[in-house]
Amino acid sequence: MDYKVIIYTQQTCPPCFAEKEWLKSNNIAFEERDIRQNPGYMDEVIKLGASATPVTLIETEGKKEVVMGFQEEELKKILSV
Repeated sequence: MDYKVIIYTQQTCPPCFAEKEWLKSNNIAFEERDIRQNPGYMDEVIKLGASATPVTLIETEGKKEVVMGFQEEELKKILSV
């Protein structure tokens, strides 16, 4: 399945680090968007309805799914890991 993974993070976020390591260990390519480095990314997170990081946006076959926080089981289900 083709998918695009975007993870919204910030440097002081232990769950963000844990999720990035999990994605790497499962060979899942992702784009990291640090909300502290780019105010536009913070706006995107707010539009997704989030108030904390990590926020993961997964686009698959025209469908978008948002995962709030590092939810390994949810990510496994969506990404077929």
